Amino acid sequence: MRISNRTFVISGGSSGLGLATVQELLRCNAYVAVLDLSPISAELVSDETCSSDDTSQNPRVLYIETDVTQEDRVESAVDRVVEWTKSTGAHLGGVINGAGIALAELTINRRGEPHSTRTWDRVLGINLTGTFYLTRLVAKHLVTVPREYELEEIARQREEEKEGMTMKVSDGERGVIVMIASTVAAGQIAYAASKGAIRSMTLPMARDMSRYGVRVVTIAPGPFKTPMTGQFSQSMTDRLEKEAVLFPKRYGMPEEFAATVRWILECPYVNGETFKLTGGTRVPAML
Repeated sequence: MRISNRTFVISGGSSGLGLATVQELLRCNAYVAVLDLSPISAELVSDETCSSDDTSQNPRVLYIETDVTQEDRVESAVDRVVEWTKSTGAHLGGVINGAGIALAELTINRRGEPHSTRTWDRVLGINLTGTFYLTRLVAKHLVTVPREYELEEIARQREEEKEGMTMKVSDGERGVIVMIASTVAAGQIAYAASKGAIRSMTLPMARDMSRYGVRVVTIAPGPFKTPMTGQFSQSMTDRLEKEAVLFPKRYGMPEEFAATVRWILECPYVNGETFKLTGGTRVPAML
């Protein structure tokens, strides 16, 4: 799918993996709607990361304060994005579910107390239910956008004339849904449950959406350098880098995650799969 002049909804886009994805898509001349509780810094999406001349506000970025656990707020945000696409002319192209939290808690802790139901509800509410809310509401509109060959017929003809070659005919896709699972969940029962569920949703959802020309792909990252992993102790960080990651011996960089999202969007044959992005990480049973 061509990324340029399409609109993508990114939850959790104000920091971490979501922010890196916002910046990558802006470099591809996309429009991005950021749904997050925290505002996105104008400096991070200024003309240094895209072609906008306005350093205080990028016209290709729409920020909407959103709590993904509140269905009515998610629906309101998606409706605003759809109206925005009408004013920009940049049709909806997909959703990247970047909102998520990780709270470590054992089934039975060292004090003999059971896993908190409050932690369970909060983690699953954001990571799993929030992903479901946003995906289903974006999908409702995504299935009605024109197929890609309808949007890009003129552009394709111009490129063919310019290059003097025949380009591959579009498959007629409408968009892409990207979800985030994980390969690192030691000591995090609720987190593991939420990410395992997302992984399990991927293929059934891809089957559901295939009739509409919408692909569904999940990324399962290893440890990445984000505010979430910034909460880890230094000893845990050292052990992950030295003992769990094969090569390179470091955390993944957000830019590497964003490059993977771009590859997923641009490669039409990527569908219905969960891709590990880990540096060969194999987390031991106990860290």
